[in-house]
Amino acid sequence: MNVSYFITSLLDQLMAQMVYILPVLVLVTLFKSRWFKGKLGEFLVNTSAKLRLDDKIYHLIKNVTLPTEDGTTQIDHIIVSIYGVFVIETKNMKGWIFGGKDQRTWTQKIFKESHKFQNPLFQNYKHTQTLKELLQLNDQQIHSVIAFMGEATFKTEMPENVTQGGGYVRYIKSKITPVLTESEVKAIIEKIEQGRLISSWKTDRAHVAHLNEKSAERMNQNLCPKCGAVMVLREVKKGENAGKQFWGCTGYPRCRGVREYYDSISTQ
Repeated sequence: MNVSYFITSLLDQLMAQMVYILPVLVLVTLFKSRWFKGKLGEFLVNTSAKLRLDDKIYHLIKNVTLPTEDGTTQIDHIIVSIYGVFVIETKNMKGWIFGGKDQRTWTQKIFKESHKFQNPLFQNYKHTQTLKELLQLNDQQIHSVIAFMGEATFKTEMPENVTQGGGYVRYIKSKITPVLTESEVKAIIEKIEQGRLISSWKTDRAHVAHLNEKSAERMNQNLCPKCGAVMVLREVKKGENAGKQFWGCTGYPRCRGVREYYDSISTQ
């Protein structure tokens, strides 16, 4: 058999197979990406809200990007009702989740591997504060909600507004005291729609670039992880940690953001 013919024939067969293999590889890579997992989590929240919440009472607004003094903030879902404005941050994760309300970072553990991620309550704090300012709401009229979708299991006690699966719907329905009138609900929806940036790939890309820039700034400055204000060195006065130093937000008591002393030094 002619060697060159054999090689050419083999290459032709490989190329023919690649036509089928490449799309599969692309799909597998896409399904494993953080972007896809995030979008899947948001889709599950959207679907659950539409099926389990009466749309005559609860008004869903999704993927809202709002301008802020230092750039933009992006909110996964806002649900507006007479029972308040619910600001939902979605996490599509698996494994064991460890964290506390006031900890800067939480931990995800899958078998023997662990990695840190930002406390989603801190992440959602800026969202709620931006909306409070835009809509002129008080603390009783706005609710921060964290919705973990996927197969995550909490291994530490979580606040009631940190939920799993459809638990965020139960949390929303647990608020039964009206804090807004129907006319106020309508006005809030209109104001959000007027204030949001156009939902597009360009808007998303600009927001990601802003996040990367802010993250780099925080790595080089001693800024509050919760609100971005300057932090000062303080000392625990009472309890078993008395004498221990920590970084506290200059916005205290409005903001209670803290960072561990050794942690902040390591990021300088």
